[in-house]
Formats: sequence, C-alpha cells, structure tokens
Amino acid sequence: MVLLFRLRLLLLLTILGGSMLHPEPARAAASEVQTVWRLLDYVAVDYAGAVSDGRITSATEYAEMTEFSATIRSSIAALPAAPERGRLVAEAQGLEAAIASKAAPDVVAQKARGLASDLLAAYPVPLAPAKVPDPARGAALYTQNCASCHGAKGDGRGPQAVGLDPPPIAFTDVERARKRSLFALYQVIDQGLDGTAMQSFAHLSSDDRWTLAAYVGGFAFRDASAGERIWKSDPALRQRLPDLQALTSVTPEALGRAIGQDKADAVIAYLRANPQALSAPTPASLTIARERLAQSLTAYRAGDRRTAERLALSAYLDGFEPLEPILTARDAALMARIEGAMGEFRAAIGRGVPAEALADKAAVVESLFAAAENVLSPDAASDASTFVGALTILLREGLEALLIVVAMIAFLRKADRPEVLPYVHGGWIAALVAGGATWAAATYAISISGASRELTEGFGSLFAAVVLVSVGIWMHGKSHAESWQRYIREALGKALSRRSAWFLFGLAFLVVYREAFETILFFAALAAQGRGSVIAAGAGAAVAVLSAVAWVMLRYSRTLPIGKFFAYSSILVAVLAVVLAGKGTAALQEAGLIDITPVALVPRLSMLGIFPSLQPLLLQLLALAVLWIGFRYNARRHAAHGTAAE
Repeated sequence: MVLLFRLRLLLLLTILGGSMLHPEPARAAASEVQTVWRLLDYVAVDYAGAVSDGRITSATEYAEMTEFSATIRSSIAALPAAPERGRLVAEAQGLEAAIASKAAPDVVAQKARGLASDLLAAYPVPLAPAKVPDPARGAALYTQNCASCHGAKGDGRGPQAVGLDPPPIAFTDVERARKRSLFALYQVIDQGLDGTAMQSFAHLSSDDRWTLAAYVGGFAFRDASAGERIWKSDPALRQRLPDLQALTSVTPEALGRAIGQDKADAVIAYLRANPQALSAPTPASLTIARERLAQSLTAYRAGDRRTAERLALSAYLDGFEPLEPILTARDAALMARIEGAMGEFRAAIGRGVPAEALADKAAVVESLFAAAENVLSPDAASDASTFVGALTILLREGLEALLIVVAMIAFLRKADRPEVLPYVHGGWIAALVAGGATWAAATYAISISGASRELTEGFGSLFAAVVLVSVGIWMHGKSHAESWQRYIREALGKALSRRSAWFLFGLAFLVVYREAFETILFFAALAAQGRGSVIAAGAGAAVAVLSAVAWVMLRYSRTLPIGKFFAYSSILVAVLAVVLAGKGTAALQEAGLIDITPVALVPRLSMLGIFPSLQPLLLQLLALAVLWIGFRYNARRHAAHGTAAE
C-alpha cells in the first residue's frame, strides 16, 4: 500500500506538472499547493522507515524519499512567481540535501514540516473548514461511507475488508494517527488512494469531507474528558490552538512535543470530538481578567506586591466585573464563587502568602473562569434562562427599595400626613428617571467602569444603612408611646416639616436609585444577548410580583394598631439597615478601598448582605450593636414613663 500511495502521489505531480511549468500571475491553484504540502507531510512521517542512525534501513523507501525530495524542489520552483518562492526553493534544497546525507528522521521531519508551513504562508489555500464540523454528522457519514471497510470502530476490520490488498487503514493505530493532521486526512478523503480500495469522496461537499476527517481522526484518541479539563484550565494552550485552522493543521505528535504527548492526545481527543469548543469566543473582558491575574502572579513572584495588588484588582474591576450582570442572570452561584475566589486571591497578596500558595488560588480562579466560559457561551442562553434571569434580577434588586419606600408610605398614612406623600413619590419617581438617564449615558455616551459601579453601590448602601439605623430606633421608640395619637398629631407636625419632607424625598431617591443603577446595568448586559421580548416578559412578571407585595403591605398596614405598626416597621427597617451595611462594605472591598480578611466558616448570602469577610461582618455587628442599644434605651424609657404614670 505504501508503494502504491507513493506512485499515486507521483502521478498527481506529473499530471499537475504541465500547469506548474507555466506560472500564472495569480495565486497558485489550491490543488497544486495542497499536493506539494501533502507530499511534504508524507516525507515528514515516513522518512523514519528509510533511515536510522545514519544508515539506510530500506533501500526502496530511501530511493523514493530521494525522488520525492527532488520532486518537491522542482514543483515549488514551478509555482507562480512570488517574493517567497526563492526562499522556499532554498528550503526544499536543504531538505533534499538532508535526505541525501541520511540525516536523522527528526531533522528531516522538522525541515519538511517547516517547509510545508512556509509554503502555505506564501501560497495560502483553504486549510480549515468554512464552518465547525458536526460530530453527529461525521458519525452518520462514516457509517454510510467508511464502516464497511474500516470497521464500525475504525480498526480496519469491516465486513468488506476481507481480501483487500492492501488492507484498509486502522484509524485506531495511535502511532500512525499521531503523525496525521486533519488536513492530511481531508486530502486523502478528497483525492482517494490509487491502487487501493480507497476511492475519492470528492462528491461529498467540502464541509462533509472536513466533518468526516474530524470524525475518523478521533478514533485513536478517546480520553476526551481529560482533554476537556486540560483545555479549559490552560489559557496558554488555547492561545496555541486559537481556531479551526490551527487544529486542522497540527499533528498530535507536533503538539506532544510542545506540551507532552499524553496531554496532547487528550486535548486532540476533546477538540476533534468537540470542535465547537474552538468556535465559542471567550468574552474579551474575561481574557483581560486572565491576563491581569497572570501578570499579578508574576509580579508577586518577582517581589512586587504593590503591583500585584493593583493588577489583581484590575483583573476584577476591568476584567470580570463587566461580565457580572450577565453571569448573575445565568448562574448567580457561580458568579458568587468567582467573586469570592478573586477576593481571596487579593487577600492572599495582602497577607504575603508564599508564591506557590498564591498560584494555587490563581488556579482555582482559572478553573472557575473555565466554567464561566461555558455559562456565558451563546449556546448556553435560552428563552427560559433569559426570562428567569430578568425576573430574578428585578425581584432581587427591587425588593429592598420597595420595602423601604412602602414602609415610608404606610407610616405617613398612619400618621395622617397625606400632604408629605408627594415628596416620597417624587423621590422614587425621580430615581427611576435618573436611572433611565444613567442607562442612556452608559449606552450612548460614556462607559461606566467597574470601580464607579462598586463605589456608587458601596457609598449609597452605607449612607442608607446609617439613615435606616436612626429611623429604626425612632420607630421602635414610638411603638412604646402611651399617648401615640397625641404625639402623631402634635409632635409629628414639627417632625414632618418641609425640611423633613425633603429628607424623605432624598431617602426615597437614594434607596431606589441605588437599586435602579444596579438593575439597569444588569438589564443592559442581558439585552446585549438579544431576546428583547423575553427580557420584557421577565421584567413584567417581576413588576407584577413587586406590585402585589406592595399592595399586601399597604393594605395590611392599615389594619394594624399604631403600636404594632411601629414595632413591626422598626424591625423591618433594622434588618434592612444591617443588610445594606454588609453590602456597602463588600462593594467598597471590591472597589479596592477596604482590605479583605476572609472568614472561612461564614457562608456567602449576598441577598442578606452576609459575606465571608471580616470587614462587612464587623460593620454589621456595629449596626446591630447600635440598634440594640437604641432599642434597649427605648424600652427603659418606656418602663420609666410607666412607673411615673403609676
């Protein structure tokens, strides 16, 4: 079969020779360059069977290698004129001389591969499929066209293989498969092998021939699960194989020399079975996050902790943070894990841990980034996930603001002060208008950085928490007032002056704008993925739920005695104050203004403002302590008033 294959190559070159002897001003025909490339590929693989340790081991094969090298030189010299042609001829002469001197197989293979690569650079031809091969389609094509001879398992033992001379190739032969690129397989499928039962399948479309090449090229490599882990955890490998052309042109043997043969076999198994992994682009900001994280680790190893801290913060703010809205919508748990892992990485730099310990934390972040790639891929989006994302985002971000605003409205109604209600309504309406302006600015005018977003959320949350602590203590005190009706009608008139009314306006604006700012950025990220009608449906459902919650709260509050109303409202406001204290501190940590001290035993419950970090917990404990002191003071004052009355 080897001899017949070589004769067939010579026949092809002879047929093409007439056209090669008359260079055209245009680019060489694809078939001419591909045939020369295929001959170089053959020399690179089979020269080892002709020469070993400087001695000829097969006179017949060595004679053919000598003839092939001369044919390669003359064929390249006959290609259309190009600036690189002279250099290519010189390389071909070097290859011919190496074979004549019985050079080592590795040397000849290197020269042949290098010349093949330079040939395609000088005379570009289609070296990759126009679209991603479909593995399912490849299996069907193999069953229809190949299995009868090559066997269902690719072992060359199909029912029609009996009596064939030479026998069909066993695609499961690992040693042979390592030397064959997908492009070489595509060439055989396209042109067939004269003198064998292997016919040309040129009647198949180009896409089908590539799909079939990818499928048969995977028989010898089966450890796809290990390959997937390696592929997703190694950014350098993804840079080495950035696209389909890189995959179709590389041989497993060549990749093995770069990364190790076992790893190469596993990666080839994964990519040939899942070529779509190469077509799914990594979000640009995630690439930035990876680069900055790697640079941070490098700076830390060099002893530059300050630069390492700056780069680690940039990895989050400039890299990961822009993806947070869409990732939160699709997988909030994964988003929280990445956020926590990146925080631990920055905290480790601050503690001055050993470089290898920091490298371990970087590896954890990288593995989470790989998971995020899958979640963020276009294929992962669906109408259902988009609807649920829009629904949960608006519910999560809107509920806190709703509870505070509804509590304010219910309080004013209980106090029989309807003239102040327009200030509260004006506050939350103005916040929504400002949120719309923020969306317009972020979309058409400026880019809102991650740091700006975290600072807005952080300071806004902390200010609201301070206000709510004081409001909670004040409400708790009124729940103990024996003469609450007289207080509301007399003392409250001074408390709710025009100045206080504007204060309520500001509070309503602040708490609603903080949530609107976050929600708008989330929805802008969702909208960039399309499915606008689904997003609108999810948002509409969330608005309906929030409206129902507001109606129930307002209706129920009317039937409550004023004392219970103040008691329940004070508890609600106190809880919200503690939640916002935690969220605000965490946001300032993410902006790099506050250090991070991880607390391993504390779970991450962002809805409740609980984070596995010491600083947010301390501020929440401070808020609880102030509230407890205020509530105790109110209770004692109530008890003292009761004793005096008796």
